[in-house]
Amino acid sequence: MMRLLLNWLISAISLLIVAHVIKGFNVSSFQSALIAAVAIGLVNSTLGLVLKFLSFPWIILTLGVASLVINALMLMLAAYFVDGFSVDGFIPAFIGSILMSISNFILRLLAPDLSKKKEAGK
Repeated sequence: MMRLLLNWLISAISLLIVAHVIKGFNVSSFQSALIAAVAIGLVNSTLGLVLKFLSFPWIILTLGVASLVINALMLMLAAYFVDGFSVDGFIPAFIGSILMSISNFILRLLAPDLSKKKEAGK
């Protein structure tokens, strides 16, 4: 449970970081970032997964670029549904999805590892 909450927090912080770096990628508040992180996760785990499965040959042919395009489209779709989170066009969504992946990766490296169980009694 704590790991899920930490991942949610990291995704929201990632959104805020990208919003400060990319023009046209807007998050109005931390609360909006938390809601947007949930929306992005839901969109990616449902529609995004189906689209990546169906476009798998294109993803292979384009060496993964098609996957980046799908991620950008899913980001734009999530922004459509969340108040306080907007993406002004495909290019900010494309660059923002790449930067979100990088910032998520770095923040997860810096976050404490919650998967290790504490040894009791030693």
